[in-house]
Amino acid sequence: MAIDKARYVAIDPDATGPEAVARAFENQVAYCRDNGAPITAQICQSLRELLDTDRGGAVMRRVRRWAGPALSDALPLRVAGGLHALHLGGEEPALSAIYEGLGPTDATELIAYAIERHEAFLMPWLDGPPQTNEAGRSASFAAAFLWLVDQGLPGNFDLLEIGSSAGINLMMRRYRYDLGGVKVGPKTSRMQITPEWRGSPPPEGNFDIVGAAGCDVAPVDLTDEAQALRLKAYIWPEFTARFARMDAAIEAAKTFPPEIVRRRAADFLAERMERPQEEGTTRVLMHSVVWQYIPQPERDRIVELIEAAGDRAREDTPLAWVSLEANRDTHRHELTVSYWPDGDMRRRLATAHPHGKWIEWRG
Repeated sequence: MAIDKARYVAIDPDATGPEAVARAFENQVAYCRDNGAPITAQICQSLRELLDTDRGGAVMRRVRRWAGPALSDALPLRVAGGLHALHLGGEEPALSAIYEGLGPTDATELIAYAIERHEAFLMPWLDGPPQTNEAGRSASFAAAFLWLVDQGLPGNFDLLEIGSSAGINLMMRRYRYDLGGVKVGPKTSRMQITPEWRGSPPPEGNFDIVGAAGCDVAPVDLTDEAQALRLKAYIWPEFTARFARMDAAIEAAKTFPPEIVRRRAADFLAERMERPQEEGTTRVLMHSVVWQYIPQPERDRIVELIEAAGDRAREDTPLAWVSLEANRDTHRHELTVSYWPDGDMRRRLATAHPHGKWIEWRG
């Protein structure tokens, strides 16, 4: 589906103040509509309308006075996540009219009422960025790994993921993928991931994941019911397949939980990059929909760490950097790859739906 750029308002991601807050909500509405999420778009549209009123109590007062960069902070999705949690937990039955499409309704009035009734519940949702861990994104990683193998890198991958959230992508060794007809992963897996494929398929081949560790500043324990519910609240309600994948990931975590530490990304990488790398393995830094939440000084440090590690890479101990992150100019998520020792030229392999619904392959 083509992006309607006319819907978007030009905004510096680091802009602050009331106008930046309003533009963040307007762009979130456009983004949701472009990505097939009309319910979430309606929620964000109603929140935008509330900005121009005195409704919404302490929650909306805090939103209107937001001190940080509203767009980079994903402020609209913080509020939307809290409202979805109210619905999922059955705490505000009136919201069902919106989330379940029960008929014509004044969505803005219903949302204002819900926010005013549940201030204590919703306030903490503003304290941190959304946690949007999604197994569907790992399909892009799988395609990138096949491409790296096709370039001649060892197919035994040792994964280091920053911004791991609940570590769902760290468990991708247990998932089955169908990538434009190219199938990889255990056939008996409960997690069957088949994105809509656009363009030619990725290279035929195979790979194995011999190690997988990650970090997050606020890791989520999928085996804890309350934490799992919080993660589900950030799933856009339109995408029922995502809920099924989340349930499968929860079951996978119960049998063999992912390895995640509570650390900042740069500190985690500084320590892990110094560890010896087994010959015949490809060490991979990977991340998805997290780069925008990392402060610029830390991003700069991560780049320095990767470049230094790239200088040390050898043919039998290569390094790759695989990311799926938003391009603020095109309003698309892009799958990009660099690898060493052959040089660090950044290659865009694909554009992809932010939650794994489709992948448009460039190769």
